[in-house]
Amino acid sequence: MFGNGFRLRRACLLLLGLVTLALSAPASAAGPRVTLPANLSAIFDLRLAAADGEPSWTDGGFGRARFGGDNAELEAEAAVAEAALIWRPPIGWNLSGSIVIAAQHEQDQPVDLVEAFLSWRPVPRSATRISGRAGLFWPQVSLEHGGAGWSVADMITPSAINSWIGEEVKVIGVEGSAERDFGGNRISATIGLFGFNDTAGTLLAFRGWALHDQKTTAFSYQPLPTLNPFMQRVQAAETKPTIELDNRPGFYGRLSWRLAAPVSLDAFYYDNRGDPAAVTDALQWGWRTRFLNLGARIDFSDRTRLFAQALTGTTDMGPEAGSTCWVETRFRAAYLRLTHEIGRLALSGRLDLFDTRELGMRMGPEENEDGWALTAALRWRLSDRALFIVEAFHVRSDRGARARNSIAPMQSQTVIQSGLRLTL
Repeated sequence: MFGNGFRLRRACLLLLGLVTLALSAPASAAGPRVTLPANLSAIFDLRLAAADGEPSWTDGGFGRARFGGDNAELEAEAAVAEAALIWRPPIGWNLSGSIVIAAQHEQDQPVDLVEAFLSWRPVPRSATRISGRAGLFWPQVSLEHGGAGWSVADMITPSAINSWIGEEVKVIGVEGSAERDFGGNRISATIGLFGFNDTAGTLLAFRGWALHDQKTTAFSYQPLPTLNPFMQRVQAAETKPTIELDNRPGFYGRLSWRLAAPVSLDAFYYDNRGDPAAVTDALQWGWRTRFLNLGARIDFSDRTRLFAQALTGTTDMGPEAGSTCWVETRFRAAYLRLTHEIGRLALSGRLDLFDTRELGMRMGPEENEDGWALTAALRWRLSDRALFIVEAFHVRSDRGARARNSIAPMQSQTVIQSGLRLTL
């Protein structure tokens, strides 16, 4: 108990320091600045979090958040959530590069490659604009993320959908896009071919949905919760999201329509074409993962915007017996988010709904999941280089497999976070 109290006091002192720094940032913004070489920038995300409920999934549990409690007791933690270095050099011939390396709290690699790709964007010579990119990157699924650091605007924690994209749907591939205006409307289409994403779906099947801002990297592994007795014999205790097992390229396609009215609609389909029977000596399995994502954004004004996404898909793993694999997980999630700006402040609220259903031979109904989450955030833009965000979310989910860790299937958790995001 003394240790927990000491950590809480230390975390509170750090929070006081963060708030003091935040309050002083506007005054100091006009003073001397740290200047990096051209085309080089850095992001620092300083975080204080307090959470109750079960331990985090990053500790190998079924917890839904990046930070967890200690079997329902409040835990406070201060950390550098992320320190990233971004290099975006111009190359010529309409080419530019983007390389991001980062250290993240609880990441198994001290420093790792986050993104590395070439972008091609020629000067338009007609009403149709074309572009492309190739390398290691996230496909354009999320409506919440943006920028070279792939961070969430106005909030700390992305939705369940985009948390999963951040942890398991990163590809090494090539994509091409075409965009054209039609009478005030803008339509764009993107086609991508990729590899090194054969294990996408592992976390969804064995852990379920989560809400967090940790991003998978090129060489990182993600811990899995306690598996059932059969799976413990055939599946490694961790999964590597960026791996190629079967030499079968996957594909995705995206259609986006920006109406003359302040409304944007898009549809995204993904199929990694993974071989569910492919496996390495280290027991990393191929997963056949397919999903459809529909998204919408409505700008009611320059300061008020509504986001919505809905995703549904399936993922299969293991040898087939008849028409069924060892694991056959159907998953769904949706969210609705509203953001309103008031001067330098932005208020955001979001509702998430998510579930999974297990139909595989070696996974029973205890692996099914139903859950929801409510999130509220306040973002304060201190300067063009500093953001201060306070966020709270409550998540509740029911998953019978928690009994393997001697906890009740139904769990609730509240996480309160403050973050100071600095850009140099």
